[in-house]
Amino acid sequence: MNLGFTREDSRRAVEKNRDAFLQELGVNRKGRGSERPLIILRQVHSDLIHCVSEVPEPGLTGDGLITRTPGLLLAILTADCLPIILVDTKRRTVAVFHAGWRGTVKRIVEKGVGEMQRCFGTRPRDLRAAIGPGVHSCCYTVGREVRTQFESQFEYGGKLFREVEESDPVREKYPLLFLTARAPGHSELPKKIFLDLVEANRRQLIAAGVMTKNISASPLCTSCRTDLLFSHRAEKGVTGRMMAVAGIRG
Repeated sequence: MNLGFTREDSRRAVEKNRDAFLQELGVNRKGRGSERPLIILRQVHSDLIHCVSEVPEPGLTGDGLITRTPGLLLAILTADCLPIILVDTKRRTVAVFHAGWRGTVKRIVEKGVGEMQRCFGTRPRDLRAAIGPGVHSCCYTVGREVRTQFESQFEYGGKLFREVEESDPVREKYPLLFLTARAPGHSELPKKIFLDLVEANRRQLIAAGVMTKNISASPLCTSCRTDLLFSHRAEKGVTGRMMAVAGIRG
């Protein structure tokens, strides 16, 4: 059920999947000619957010969409990054965001709440937020430069990471060899750094004024559950894309 146009899949197959997906949602083709009411961005790991009232021309670049126009479906494609949906039931407004580590460190969801306030008068306490499946802290290894960027942007940045010593089977089997063969200070194993992307975005939502009780997050890790989900990391780039959508019924 790949919903993204990837190199390993035919366009025809993806189009068929998208039609089946929309049919399951109870959405029929409409809009310009036979065009679907589906708005999909050219995602670039940015903090660019668009407020839309109709289906735009193809190629719109960004990683966030907001609307209060009934009948439109805002869509985000993911295969490890987090899809985040915001709904304001009081003002009948919805938004979707694509949050990988780059978008997260640029505060895309925090800015998204601000855009909903600016465009439609949304009050953060009225928002409900859903964080969809993505790579979790159990599997999301990053470099030190990523940690440095988060720590420079958020006072709680360091709390989003954990470090684990990499295992070495030879070292584990012959520990005395490594104790005696190396000078002091040169026997430490390198450490893996893991980022909690879900917590990073949850904190941003809370900082923007969204109530903790109104934030839900999927427990599924894409990297752990390739039997159910697509994971760009776990599947070495040869994978499909999932789609998260939000819309307002007419």
